Amino acid sequence: MTVLVARPVGQRRDPRQRHALVGVAHTRLMMLMLLFATAVAVVVVRLAMLAILAGPADAATRAATLAGRGDIVDRHGAPLARTIDAWTIAVHPRKLIGDPMDIASRLAALMPDRGDQAWFYGQLTKDVSFTYLQRRASPQLVEQVNAIGEPALVFARETQRLYPQSTMAAHALGFLSTDGRGMSGMERVLDARLTNPATAGQPVALSIDTRVQAAMESELGRAMTAYQARAAAGLMLDVDTGEVISMVSLPVFNPNRVGMAGTEELRNITTQSVYELGSTFKVITAAIALETGVVRDLGRRFDATAPLQVGRFKIKDDHAQKRWLNVPETLVHSSNIATARIADEIGAGRMQAMFRRLGFDTKPDVELREKGRPLWPTYWARTTTMTTAYGHGIAVTPLHLASAYAAMINGGVWRPSTLLKIAPGKAPEGRRVISAETSRRMRQLMRLIVQEGTGRKGEAPGYRVGGKTGTAEVAQGGGYAKNANVSTFAAAFPMDAPRYVVIAMLDSPKRVEANQFQTTAAYTAAPVVSRVISRTGAMLGVMPDDRRDVDQSDVMPLLWRAPGEHGSEAE
Repeated sequence: MTVLVARPVGQRRDPRQRHALVGVAHTRLMMLMLLFATAVAVVVVRLAMLAILAGPADAATRAATLAGRGDIVDRHGAPLARTIDAWTIAVHPRKLIGDPMDIASRLAALMPDRGDQAWFYGQLTKDVSFTYLQRRASPQLVEQVNAIGEPALVFARETQRLYPQSTMAAHALGFLSTDGRGMSGMERVLDARLTNPATAGQPVALSIDTRVQAAMESELGRAMTAYQARAAAGLMLDVDTGEVISMVSLPVFNPNRVGMAGTEELRNITTQSVYELGSTFKVITAAIALETGVVRDLGRRFDATAPLQVGRFKIKDDHAQKRWLNVPETLVHSSNIATARIADEIGAGRMQAMFRRLGFDTKPDVELREKGRPLWPTYWARTTTMTTAYGHGIAVTPLHLASAYAAMINGGVWRPSTLLKIAPGKAPEGRRVISAETSRRMRQLMRLIVQEGTGRKGEAPGYRVGGKTGTAEVAQGGGYAKNANVSTFAAAFPMDAPRYVVIAMLDSPKRVEANQFQTTAAYTAAPVVSRVISRTGAMLGVMPDDRRDVDQSDVMPLLWRAPGEHGSEAE
């Protein structure tokens, strides 16, 4: 039996007992500190192991993320791509506590552009541990979603690439991969420069002008919708520097949400897709004829009285004049027959030589990696020489054509195209492809086509437009689709002192009331160019002036007209 003895009040503890208690306390404190130090050591070792296992590539990626990716701007400094700090909204579906249907309804009300209630319900009930609901969210949206009170909804701040102009110039800009690397467009081309800490703070200026880009996208998109075309492409090029002022490919994608785009939207038609561009090649053939001396007098006539039989092939005119035509008339009336006869005299060797000098045998010369290889004839028979003269049997990209037209009217010098802004006086020298005199003649003839021929609907009052229409059947399954056209208008302005080339192309437009039930370039592509020039000419420093024009005094008299006739709109 244990006997408890009460200690009198005020009696002091034995010193030896007090020392024992202090020793126990010290021991416990030391053990606690040792455990804490061990935990810290484990964390530090773990972090070190992760750093070692991450390797140089991941370290570089993290460094690039921390440093930020440099901005891309247009030629005037307008932002096209920039890196921002943003919020992300995500969910841990397996940790959801509340009613998923109720939460989905509230999220849909807060983020209607992201999805409806059914979409959010699907995200909340996924059999995954984590999924994003919204990236690049505003602080206000984060606050509203947080107010729902669901613990499984989580928020984080992270660096995001933002394209403030949405779909504008998407194919020129490109997009990033999930780890922040450039996957296409100039984002890919400039990847090293934009992620270099030494240069990331310096915006890179593209040659694109957002004002012109917006006008081109607007007009081309409107035409594509109105004519129910399958696709469309548009370009504006500075004829003296090769700078791409506008590059449009439709359908388009949003680089902010590239995951929603399909293969067709991601394809850059201007540089990747090759087409037989039809009668736009007739301008080039005329230039070759003048340059080689095959045609020394524009008044020389060629027989276009009847279709031209070459072996088993028959070359016909869509708007047959059934008479002998000189060079200006050949272009104004877009005669395949007369053009083929001119090409026959030029010969395969000289035709090929010029096409090669214009780059038609290689991928387009521009910084982008997304480039298509032209379809170059494997064998140049006599018929090949004749048909390529009017754009059949050879396929190139719209950018090939734009660069070639720039050389035709800028004095005869071909230059590579570029999507980077060029400082004054720093344009590449290029290579001479035709003489200055031949180029002068081509300016006259192209202006004549718009004044009197197939390009009349491409005129923009006061801007002295010159150009050539081209309508070709769509190549399909080893042959041609009889009811589908590629309609192109290649133009330049002002023709008395050329500054810019403008290309508009529509793939497979339908016969509708908006184009007067005609799918040729004269009724589809040419009006697009007219509206683009009218909207942007003054912005580019070209002031409309009805008192100025190309001197046509020596070529206008060469045109013959039947009573009541006024040019042609065959293409």
